[in-house]
Amino acid sequence: MAYWIRFIYEKNSFIIDLDAISSFSKELDNNRVTFWLPNSSLPITLTSQGDVDAYRLVMDHIKKTLDRNSKKSWVKINQDRKEFSIDLSRISSFICEPNGRLSFCLPDSQQKIVLAPQSSPNEYLNLQEYIKNTTGLSVL
Repeated sequence: MAYWIRFIYEKNSFIIDLDAISSFSKELDNNRVTFWLPNSSLPITLTSQGDVDAYRLVMDHIKKTLDRNSKKSWVKINQDRKEFSIDLSRISSFICEPNGRLSFCLPDSQQKIVLAPQSSPNEYLNLQEYIKNTTGLSVL
């Protein structure tokens, strides 16, 4: 099901299906949300002071997506003073580092997410469980 929105960003008019977006990054210390256009690596950053309507639509979409997360593929991960909302079903590779950290890159961006068992124990365990349930493979 598509969830289309239209907004102006850097003088261009965008029409985007938010259901096609695989991850969002919300900065915790201000009202900015960033997402990357599918099949490009173009980041779009919206603020509550800029396009108020587009910002509200994106934030509402993130909340509804996380709330109706029946397959448990959408997760929230905090890293570098940002809250990432990520659809793990769109991640095609995970890296298990010798030091125990788990990492992966967000689709359509160069953003790398790194989880350590000491700094993010719940998120780390959730990711381990997701990998095990989805792939049948253990990260250990």
